[in-house]
Amino acid sequence: MQLLLFILIYPILWIISILPFPVFYLFSDFVCFLTYRVIGYRKKVVRNNIKLALPHLSDKERLAIERKFYSHMCDMFLEMIKTITISKKEMQKRFVFKNIELFHEYEKKNKSIVLFYAHYASWEWSIALGTHISFKGFGIYKKIRNPYFNKLVKDIRSHFDAVLIDTKSTTKTVTENQQNGILGVYGFISDQTPAKQRAKHWDSFMGYEVPIHTGGESLARNLDMNVLYMKVSKVKRGYYEATFIPITDNIKTEPEFAVSSKFIKEVEKQIYEAPEFYFWTHKRWKHIKEKAQ
Repeated sequence: MQLLLFILIYPILWIISILPFPVFYLFSDFVCFLTYRVIGYRKKVVRNNIKLALPHLSDKERLAIERKFYSHMCDMFLEMIKTITISKKEMQKRFVFKNIELFHEYEKKNKSIVLFYAHYASWEWSIALGTHISFKGFGIYKKIRNPYFNKLVKDIRSHFDAVLIDTKSTTKTVTENQQNGILGVYGFISDQTPAKQRAKHWDSFMGYEVPIHTGGESLARNLDMNVLYMKVSKVKRGYYEATFIPITDNIKTEPEFAVSSKFIKEVEKQIYEAPEFYFWTHKRWKHIKEKAQ
């Protein structure tokens, strides 16, 4: 049944991926109409999240953010499908790294790098980084149950020489790479909520004390890796820019959880700048300890 489902769906995905961009985004508008207006996908969650995170805005302002978010969300997921056939030249035109020289300076430090980024703008097209660096790129991802779609996602996200590591294999794989002298950059999308019972640290995020992921920091600390934040901004439809922001190049001097805290503060700043590009469908604030002071 899983193979049959894949056989039926993959040709549709491939056809979507080869659509010319003007037609592609018209199709995205149609998908957005179905998702937002007809199905109302997670509309209650999105609305509650925006209200929680941005209580200073009026209902009209929050509704405008909600509508823009759904349009962006459909664009972004369809852009992931577009990656099936997109060329290196086209990708480099549409996803630009503004200060790639900073990343190159970090490569010269001869340490592997933990690269934090968020569910913001386009995390899917951040795979374009692999066309600009000498380090081996590794992305941490959660395995999909259907093995055929899991392979498809791995193929898409490995389009520009990245290697995907299942979350359950992360520590083992990164440690082995370090032992074998493989210098790599490890991408962690760490802004969503961890399971409450496994939370090791709570921090202020958008005005609330919430649990935050600390796995990336823990790996960087244990294996003495440097840490960068990749801030991705949406310039216009189908075009993105990424800026690297240093978190630390000497993690041994950082207090415990300071790196994770710096990361979540960078995410927070991005949300305030342009909230419509954050991924509001996740229940990020389902575990709230208290309102931050």
